[in-house]
Amino acid sequence: MEIEIIPCLNDNYSYLIKDSQTNTVAIIDPSEFDPCDKKINQKYKKLDFILNTHHHFDHIGGNTELKNKYGSKVLGFEDDQKRIPGIDILLKDDKEFKIGDLNFKTIFIPGHTIGHVAFYFEQEKIIFTGDTLFSLGCGRVFEGTYEQMFNSLNKIKNLPGDTKIYCGHEYTKNNLSFCLKFDPNNNYLKDKKKEINSRIKDMKPTIPSTIKDEIQTNIFLRCDDPDIKGTLNLKKASDLEIFTKLRDLKDNF
Repeated sequence: MEIEIIPCLNDNYSYLIKDSQTNTVAIIDPSEFDPCDKKINQKYKKLDFILNTHHHFDHIGGNTELKNKYGSKVLGFEDDQKRIPGIDILLKDDKEFKIGDLNFKTIFIPGHTIGHVAFYFEQEKIIFTGDTLFSLGCGRVFEGTYEQMFNSLNKIKNLPGDTKIYCGHEYTKNNLSFCLKFDPNNNYLKDKKKEINSRIKDMKPTIPSTIKDEIQTNIFLRCDDPDIKGTLNLKKASDLEIFTKLRDLKDNF
């Protein structure tokens, strides 16, 4: 499996993937046409599939032009069929689909939107999480509930630790500052800071991360941690209450 990271708009990432065995090419969350088309022309000169994690414009903005140019099939979650332009194939929760010889499972993860999904390539140990799980962060809760988002993050958290995470935005620097504010004694986070700053200095993406890294450093996956509860002065709060508090704080950070 080949993966090309395509920076788009201000801080979006689109992903061009190829199954090397069958030469099948797909793009995940094409934010805009021009940079995606440029990378497709440079690498493969074809595009078989377009996959969307959710309906927000900065994840579907290139759908129509790419589909028209390359004759691609658009894949999206069945509940979002009226909100994803050009949709051809409706994906179902916990069901598999093949891109060439690459199998992926659609995982329903509502919260950011009510139709958000992730694409999990189990054999390759890769997941594309859109705007649900970021490196050191999570998405805002726009359409769903805090409980939905909390449960969605836990779904991802329970995947194997060596699973690589490709998310929808380059938000890591800001997320790092937030995590350090409320989890200041986390030594894993301090080590992560050095790694992140090095990548930013070299003008490289800070992704992919891994499930293991996020469990150790991402405050939104650590809502059961007594130190974090203490920092918030909410020692007796439930994990969901801690998540809700942190998400509200992050909205205004």
